[in-house]
Amino acid sequence: MFNIETEGLTKRFGSVTAVDHLTFKVGEGEILGLLGPNGAGKTTTVRMLACLISPSKGSARVGGYDIAEESMKVRGVVGILTENPSLYERLTVYENMDFFAEAYGLSDVQERRDRFRDLLDFFQLWDRRNDKVGKFSKGMKQKLAIARTLVHKPPVLLLDEPTAGLDPESANGIRNLIANLSQRENHTVLLCTHHLEDAERLCNRVMIINRGSYVVAGTPEELQDRIAGKPTLQVKLKRLDQSIVRAVKDIEQVREVSADDVAGSLLITVDDLVGSTPEIVRKIVHAGGMVLAVNTLRPSLEEAYLKLVREESS
Repeated sequence: MFNIETEGLTKRFGSVTAVDHLTFKVGEGEILGLLGPNGAGKTTTVRMLACLISPSKGSARVGGYDIAEESMKVRGVVGILTENPSLYERLTVYENMDFFAEAYGLSDVQERRDRFRDLLDFFQLWDRRNDKVGKFSKGMKQKLAIARTLVHKPPVLLLDEPTAGLDPESANGIRNLIANLSQRENHTVLLCTHHLEDAERLCNRVMIINRGSYVVAGTPEELQDRIAGKPTLQVKLKRLDQSIVRAVKDIEQVREVSADDVAGSLLITVDDLVGSTPEIVRKIVHAGGMVLAVNTLRPSLEEAYLKLVREESS
């Protein structure tokens, strides 16, 4: 089941095309990272999916509802976190939750109270429920903003830069929360971010857009492999000598071997990583080598992202 489906989604502001014929799907329980430089169209895409603005062309369904024809139903199944949380700082935590619950039509008083308690406990904010939000750190405000986003139990979350401006500890906490929402509560998440660490750690798939247009999509590993060429294996050894190097070079699938005597490791370029690794380890051990670690080397998602965006822009 796909909770987000777009077909040719387009948004123009006068002569400027902010989003240009985007087509993609996001499955139930999946986290899709929407990546791109400033002005790429990420926030505009989110605003269309949340029915805050209308598309100029194309279509989309969110939670099974058409964004053009069933906008009120879409708003009922979507939780949106904007880059600026838009909390009422003169109100308490509880009052903020109550205000947004009312806006989403949660009329049963006991149901609201139970929901607030569950969410604020989950975000470790229950003990601060009577404190005014203006006193909070950015990290605490971000947690409250996400709690508010979840108040009506939406199956689809649209999160725009959820870790922007946070210290490392707070950012890590938000990442863990997003992962839990996907894995434990089966939320579908569209995550717009400039933070490649967020995408690498959280996303099942990522999609890069530039100037409003699709560039490439895939798992983080697929994008990394796309710019890496043939896979490279790093084998760390207790002792490195030429007999081991020669034994590895004799393997049919091995294309290149380089030795780092200082680190005591071999860098081995191969055609097929999965198929050749057991044979490489077997040959090393047979040649008298003691294997300490075997790692796959690939570029970071950030390196892949920068290269793919540059290629698209050139």
